Amino acid sequence: MVAGLGPLELAILLGLFFVLFGAQRLPELANALGRSKGEFQKGLAQTNQLASSTVADLDAGGRTPDQVLIERAKAVGLDPAGMPVEELKEKIKALESLNTKDDE
Repeated sequence: MVAGLGPLELAILLGLFFVLFGAQRLPELANALGRSKGEFQKGLAQTNQLASSTVADLDAGGRTPDQVLIERAKAVGLDPAGMPVEELKEKIKALESLNTKDDE
């Protein structure tokens, strides 16, 4: 039983579809329905991704990742001017781990 329909009702509906659309048109309709479902799922995934990036932006207080990195560098006593991003990240990580060990 699908959606409260018995086998007789399903057979009648299937017969009506064949009469209205023809046997050649039904596979095309099913294919189009499957493609539209796939597009809908992609749209949902993009919406979820956008929502998660918006939450991350709100958590950062509207600052870019580079601004957050510069603030972290200044907090541990580094001057980030002219320093490559990767090197800056490594130095911040090392200094932060030293600061947490000193606090213990």
